[in-house]
Amino acid sequence: MAKIHVLDEHIANQIAAGEVVERPASVVKELVENAIDAGSTKIEVVIEEGGLQSIRVMDNGSGIEPDDCEAAFYRHATSKISNGRDLFNITSLGFRGEALASIAAVSKLTLTTSSNEDGLGRKLVIEGGKLIGNEDTASSRGTSFVVKELFYNTPARLKYMKTIQTELGHISDYMYRIALSHPEIGIILRHNENTLLQTVGNGDLLQVIAAIYGTQAAKAMLPLQVEDNDFSLQGYVSRPEWTRSNRNGISTIVNGRYIRSYGLNQAIMRAYHTLLPINRYPLAILSLTMHPSIVDVNVHPAKLEVRFSKENELYPFVEQAIYAVLRQQVLIPQPVKHPIGNTGSSFIQEQFRFMKDQSSASAGQGLSGQVERLPAKPLASMNSGSEWAVRPDVSSPMRERNDQNYGANKEMGYRPSEVKNKPFNPEVYAAPAGGSPELPPFPELTLIGQHHGTYLIAQNEDGLYLIDQHAAHERINYEFYYEQFGRPDDASQELLLPITLEFTPSESEQLKQKLNWFEQVGVYLEPFGGQTFRVRSHPYWFPKGEEQEIIEEMAEWVLSERMIDLAKLREKSSVLCSCKASIKANQRLTALESDTLLERLAACKQPYTCPHGRPIVISFSTYDLEKLFKRVM
Repeated sequence: MAKIHVLDEHIANQIAAGEVVERPASVVKELVENAIDAGSTKIEVVIEEGGLQSIRVMDNGSGIEPDDCEAAFYRHATSKISNGRDLFNITSLGFRGEALASIAAVSKLTLTTSSNEDGLGRKLVIEGGKLIGNEDTASSRGTSFVVKELFYNTPARLKYMKTIQTELGHISDYMYRIALSHPEIGIILRHNENTLLQTVGNGDLLQVIAAIYGTQAAKAMLPLQVEDNDFSLQGYVSRPEWTRSNRNGISTIVNGRYIRSYGLNQAIMRAYHTLLPINRYPLAILSLTMHPSIVDVNVHPAKLEVRFSKENELYPFVEQAIYAVLRQQVLIPQPVKHPIGNTGSSFIQEQFRFMKDQSSASAGQGLSGQVERLPAKPLASMNSGSEWAVRPDVSSPMRERNDQNYGANKEMGYRPSEVKNKPFNPEVYAAPAGGSPELPPFPELTLIGQHHGTYLIAQNEDGLYLIDQHAAHERINYEFYYEQFGRPDDASQELLLPITLEFTPSESEQLKQKLNWFEQVGVYLEPFGGQTFRVRSHPYWFPKGEEQEIIEEMAEWVLSERMIDLAKLREKSSVLCSCKASIKANQRLTALESDTLLERLAACKQPYTCPHGRPIVISFSTYDLEKLFKRVM
């Protein structure tokens, strides 16, 4: 007797629903995407009890023809593709024809729709995949879906649903992404009569960002718009001082479809390299447009993942575009201003102006609050032994003498005094002169003093600046060491007394297979019997007294990495050396040392964050100070 048989259509629909309808947010996603495909300019989503009790999606789109209403609920019924070739040119969000059949199979569904303006429409009622009613009704143009008692006939699925707040969170997150993907559509989301999101639909993405993440976040965004022969990219990325604790603030949109892409996320993070603290992530809303033939959206049941046929070109394109925008900014944060007023969970889009410089927006310039750059003025230093509570006037004879003394000291190879055996040598640690040509010049600052032996205090016509001396020195050293690690063969020196290192037996076996990586950064490590290794030579410019600890940490990193990349090893080694070699907090600097530090920082390629992503400089505008002292109200 035959054992194989064709499943009943009803059971097949319930099984298919398990792939398409994972939770209430899946229902919202499929219905909202259909509404967008129907050309809607306004979409309203009303949910009750996290969507488990009721989901209602209403739009003002083209509606469904009366003769098509029943056919829309057949499996694989669709108006969006007709042959195999269409799969390589998909321009709609929905296309498989599975969503309505799957939703109807596991809920009690009511459809009301009209495709014209005469006030007449069609109403269908379906319960558990069975048609209960099909009749004419009064309806305005557009479509309304009401989905009640989701998973009522599949209790095994129902018991795996999370709490109401969890399900609501998934729905809200999706609706935020839709609003960001389609700022030209007015989006309303309500839960139990509370409005959670409301956007105007005027096409202004920055207004949508403000509605979702708040006005302070919107003011921290930098516009981005660039294209090449294959891709067009536009959107916003946050300044490095505005970060989040997870990647949820990153939204990537391809041809109007929100997607999840590990490759794109990595490209975004690489663009922020050394600009963000550890375990902090930017806010980024990026919309990519490309020909449908080079993106495959038919690889995931929920259409959340895609494949790119030109990913080797796409990821560098995105990375370089964001990197270029960040490089055009003076990335000096101001003190965080905490918003005053309602901090609840409701988000209603407000209308406001960000005072954006329209003339520079296309060039990637940011919003208000940037430091205005002044004409270049010469920086000079005081004598190292002088008192420096207040900086002398630029035109004073004392200033001129200090300039001459500093110049003479430089000609003689002057080396400021060592502090805790960490020499600060302005010649050795100098960054490449001029830095990158597209980088805005570092603000010209006049040194005032030092606070707690940790922060340098400076000023210019715009306001007051605090500089973290350790972070600044780290950045200077990092750029020096990164360049040095690029040519290690020129600097490696034999040791009279080799350094010996010990590892566990398993680490020793692994390390023997990876010794060639050390050689590529100028460290020659060799087995010395048992679990011991000997460092025969290393670059002479390693920080004095820290050589063993640096090489040990390099070895730990090499052992921890499954796939070693030379660029990452070079960077890791540079960070280790720069941290060890830098002046620390609570170290008094002379005026000459402080001035030299500022000059070398200004010459860096990226002078605003240390290699770990922490800010180096923070500014207080003159207006901020006047507000603090109530000079302005």
